[in-house]
Amino acid sequence: MLELLTGTGLAASAGLNAYIPLLALGLLARYSDLIELPSGWQWLSNGWVIGILAVLLAIEFVADKVPVVDHVNDVIQTAVRPASGGLVFGVGSSSQTATVSDPGQFFTSHEWVPIAVGVLIALGVHGLKAAARPVVNATTAGFGAPVVSTAEDATSVIMSVVAILLPALVLVLLVAMLIGFALLWRRRSRRRKERAAARAAGFDV
Repeated sequence: MLELLTGTGLAASAGLNAYIPLLALGLLARYSDLIELPSGWQWLSNGWVIGILAVLLAIEFVADKVPVVDHVNDVIQTAVRPASGGLVFGVGSSSQTATVSDPGQFFTSHEWVPIAVGVLIALGVHGLKAAARPVVNATTAGFGAPVVSTAEDATSVIMSVVAILLPALVLVLLVAMLIGFALLWRRRSRRRKERAAARAAGFDV
């Protein structure tokens, strides 16, 4: 069960930012004893891989905070984030961590299953993020994009760390994230109704 929560948390984190969970896994595996990567995923802690992920994260960090550019970035990330989600779910669910000491039997009969599950989870979160961002830009004239993007990055970092060290809290964070998206979507619907009412009143005049 903890393996599933770890993989789910990392995949959800990838849906917000493709590179943060990958970088978190690589850094923790390279510089701490908090996680031991499976033999097939040791490359993730390679110095060159960590460096490349850091550069990609820096580019993503800037691009996601500029209105219009963030939309283009979301289109590009439609392929990248689910791919990252598949990777981190596969790595996280089969890694030995402080809370998961015997992951060997998890999904062993179908090794492709965790990757497919991670892709779907990350794609779902990415879809919510991509749908919510135009609402933020429209309601704040673009000024809210950096704030929301920073909050998403922080959530991705927290989710990644929690998924590895305290996977039991992953469900709490996921529920909180879904509530946030629901509130934002409700705000969008309300603004649409207000605009429709205003246009109707103007037409009547």
